[in-house]
Amino acid sequence: MTKELSEVKPRAADELDVAQEITRLEEVGERLIKQALAKGASQVEVGVSKDLGLSVQVRNQQVETLEYNRDNSFGLTVYFGHQKGTASTSDLTDEGLKLTVDAACNIARFTQPDPYSGLADKALMAQNPIDLQLDIPMGITADIAMDLAKQCEAAGLAESKVSQSEGASFSSHRNIRFYTNSHGFSAAIPSTRHSLSCILIAQDNQGMQRDYWYSVARDAKLLESAESIGRKAASRVIARLDGRSIATQKAPVLMTPEIARGLISNLCSGIQGSSLYRKSSFLLDSINQPIFPDFFQLDENPHLIGGLASTWFDNDGVATKVQPIVQDGILKTYLLSSYSARRLNLSPTGHSGGVHNLFLQSMDYSFEQLVKKMNKGLVVTDVMGHGVNLVTGDYSRGASGFWVENGEIQHFVQEITIAGNLKNMFKDLVAIGNDVDQRSSHVTGSWLLAEMTIAGKH
Repeated sequence: MTKELSEVKPRAADELDVAQEITRLEEVGERLIKQALAKGASQVEVGVSKDLGLSVQVRNQQVETLEYNRDNSFGLTVYFGHQKGTASTSDLTDEGLKLTVDAACNIARFTQPDPYSGLADKALMAQNPIDLQLDIPMGITADIAMDLAKQCEAAGLAESKVSQSEGASFSSHRNIRFYTNSHGFSAAIPSTRHSLSCILIAQDNQGMQRDYWYSVARDAKLLESAESIGRKAASRVIARLDGRSIATQKAPVLMTPEIARGLISNLCSGIQGSSLYRKSSFLLDSINQPIFPDFFQLDENPHLIGGLASTWFDNDGVATKVQPIVQDGILKTYLLSSYSARRLNLSPTGHSGGVHNLFLQSMDYSFEQLVKKMNKGLVVTDVMGHGVNLVTGDYSRGASGFWVENGEIQHFVQEITIAGNLKNMFKDLVAIGNDVDQRSSHVTGSWLLAEMTIAGKH
């Protein structure tokens, strides 16, 4: 919901008595479970997301939007044997909860039985809570948020070649993730997330270029400074000026960390349970097989203190664990929820809801050294479109970046397409840079690929 500025000012937007709120969520969750069991449900689970915070966007030093959010979302799932029904509510009155239970139970009675549905086994429930130190509120107010966004934009606009701004944004949110089920499992993780970004435009005789920079952290003190973000956005957009076209060819490709982590996401999509039991993945039957060169080491650490995706239990209540995903280039695990594990006759891996803090081991190459090692080819800094076929692994996306000759960046290029196949791209990985980008739960440096097809202007 959006409030007027005068309503937001008197108190911090992330002010919350976490302990009191968790107690309230536990009470509501227990009531929902008891009511559903009384109606004949064999198993019940409740998931809650409570979010509050503040977002502001400024453009040309004027506030365009100011939003104060306070949202509750209760999701109730009931099982009558293998029949499943789900309902959600934000109405926590006695009548609202009763209607939600009735709705979920009625839906379940009309669904077809699914022999794989149900809660994860009780023995798999997480038993040992870990203080992951994810909840670090900054006492954000509208004035603080506006000042940070304005400082960020002003630093970018101060660069002479920047022609205009598409805005700077600051966001600070506090969340409580709560899950409980009829096994007796109940847990909550409070967390914060702060971000600051800036989008700028520069122009030359070939037209306008647009680029950005941002910073994100659990602890606002770890954000890059507003001035630094604005200056980086400016330097990035200025570098895109005076671009030239290139001919269609096959050449090495160097993907910057922001783009390389997209390939890690493609990997995760290919090994998640739903893709495997549907037989719709390019990585079917790849477990314990080499899919990368032997220097490739991808590890998961769900228990990282302050991590952007840290958690000690997954969306099924299953315990998470530190584990290798790819070791010495060999795929060591699939990503399985309790449902997908049953479909595949395997064990859950703690990945209901996704992966948690992936770290790719870098090699002893700086970005500049990777450019020299490539000698001639394309540095990709931006991709667009959805041209990834996860069934076949075919990869084709619009791109822009910088052309390299003799180990030196020569000029900006755009309106090109890069194409290959993910299986080949993974196997043909040449090196991983130490220019690690920490602004994601997929942490990696740049990837140098041996060859891709680059479609330029004819």
